[in-house]
Amino acid sequence: MTTFTHIALVAIGSACGGLLRWAVGLMAGRWLGAAFPWGTLAINVSGCLFLGWFSTLLIERSPLATLGWLRSDDLRLLVAIGFTGSYTTFSTYEWESHSLLRDGQTLFGFAYLVGSVLLGLVAVRLGVMLARI
Repeated sequence: MTTFTHIALVAIGSACGGLLRWAVGLMAGRWLGAAFPWGTLAINVSGCLFLGWFSTLLIERSPLATLGWLRSDDLRLLVAIGFTGSYTTFSTYEWESHSLLRDGQTLFGFAYLVGSVLLGLVAVRLGVMLARI
């Protein structure tokens, strides 16, 4: 496949994931209120569940790797990178953490988990401070 096709697969998946993220957030806010970020929590947890399920099927089940013109790598671009990446990047963070821990890289796995949360919070706070200057 061409680079243009790869770009199109990621773009299509991203558009679908972004639309679903918006809809889930909107529905959660209407149903559960805005006092707690229920929508974001639901998006992050469901995205993690989906990415774990999909990636495992893609890796461990070869029939999924041959769906007509889409190869395994193309499905990964469309669904894991495009759709799930747009729906929630938290799921990617959790999958990568799982992969490090699964592969026996315990120190790196926990450093990535803790470091991402702490550095992310520091970056958000820094961004707020910079915006207020």
